[in-house]
Amino acid sequence: MLKIVALMCTLGFSGAVLADAKCAAHPKEEWIKESDARAKLEADGYKIKKFKVDGNCYEIYGHNKEGKKVEIYYDTKTLDVVKSEID
Repeated sequence: MLKIVALMCTLGFSGAVLADAKCAAHPKEEWIKESDARAKLEADGYKIKKFKVDGNCYEIYGHNKEGKKVEIYYDTKTLDVVKSEID
């Protein structure tokens, strides 16, 4: 066990890196269509470089309207922000 912890520290892993967003599970038929979600976020000013499904979340990588780099997880039914990282 101690070797695993030492290896993780050596490789630079942290609890924050290992923590995933916790999106509520909704039936797929209740999800906002990916194309509609992307269009709404772009209309809100996001420049999306990557849009993907991560578990029960929509996840984007790109820039906000202020030009800051973002990684944001959204609820697939409501598009509420579940987790965000802004640089």
